[in-house]
Amino acid sequence: MREDTYVLMTMRTPTSIVFVVDDDEHVRNAFCRLLRSSDYTVQAFESASAFLEHADLASAPACLLLDLQLPELNGIELQRRLNGVVPIVLISAHGDMNTAVEAMKAGASDFLAKPIDADVLFSATVRALEQAGHLFEQREWHAEVEHRVGTLTPREREVMALVVKGWPNKLVADELGAAEKTIKIHRARVMTKMKVRSLAELVRLCATAGFYAPDLPSLPSGHMQPSGPHKD
Repeated sequence: MREDTYVLMTMRTPTSIVFVVDDDEHVRNAFCRLLRSSDYTVQAFESASAFLEHADLASAPACLLLDLQLPELNGIELQRRLNGVVPIVLISAHGDMNTAVEAMKAGASDFLAKPIDADVLFSATVRALEQAGHLFEQREWHAEVEHRVGTLTPREREVMALVVKGWPNKLVADELGAAEKTIKIHRARVMTKMKVRSLAELVRLCATAGFYAPDLPSLPSGHMQPSGPHKD
């Protein structure tokens, strides 16, 4: 089993949240009652500014049921500001096809026109929360990889940067002015701290964390780029 798959399987995913943003109190309360009757965890806000100030988008998978016509900051503007952080189902009593197309191009999960059938609302919410679950797992995994990189010493980071570019231990030692035996020790510590068993896994994690450093030299000429993990 891949290391990243195992970690995601063992992470405890918090209960999903449905955020509702609508300036119409009756509509807002109706959505909340309907969703809570099916055991959804719901948090409601009367404005985009209140949502931005108080909503926690990082602690659990979440989707947003968002009214298009809001005072000050409208639904499309809020959607653009959130920039894909949370799946959004845009809702409007005044929506037309042009608005729907604009919303979907901006990344909306769905666009629903009021009045909304309960089954349609539930279906859109389920789809959005499924998407939210995938986004949350990706963020959690990225944070885990960044944490692992953060445990490395400066020298270990230098060694890892060259190793993932295909440099064997001897060349890494020459580049960093260290003994090959010392580089082997650093490399072993990198593998342990990054929790990987092969160079292929290490390369994948570095890509996940955006660790590749373009200013570092490539493998010197005369040395073939490896097609698989090094054994040195």
